[in-house]
Amino acid sequence: MTALGAALFFTLPALAQVSVTDPWVRGTVPGQMATGVFMQLKSAKDAKLVEARSPVAGVVEIHEMAMQNNVMKMRAIPALELPAGRTVELKPGGYHVMLMDLKRQVKEGETVPVTLVIESGGKRDLVEVKAPVRAPTARNDMKKHAH
Repeated sequence: MTALGAALFFTLPALAQVSVTDPWVRGTVPGQMATGVFMQLKSAKDAKLVEARSPVAGVVEIHEMAMQNNVMKMRAIPALELPAGRTVELKPGGYHVMLMDLKRQVKEGETVPVTLVIESGGKRDLVEVKAPVRAPTARNDMKKHAH
């Protein structure tokens, strides 16, 4: 690589670097058509989660749950801000990825592939996530403990 080529290489803007920790999907019961995906996201620079995809669902949306007039409401949002250096938690009762129109039951012990579309600096990156399925009664504070 020439010096000019190296200089150009190192001056190009870096794509969003997003780390994903503790991803999981809440298992479903027969006939259940929707479930949530939860995880923690941390971006090296300001970014947004703008889309999610999964082959197990016909529809995948980014959702938030919030109190409105003393009623907890869930709604789709167009994007989730990922401020640089801060961990954003997707958890039951808060932000999450919603899998709807499930193509099959999602069972504990399986792994669900989820693709996150991250936007930063006008560019989009794909982050591939393998999310283990936990029991239908799982909560975000359930961690596997070694005894």
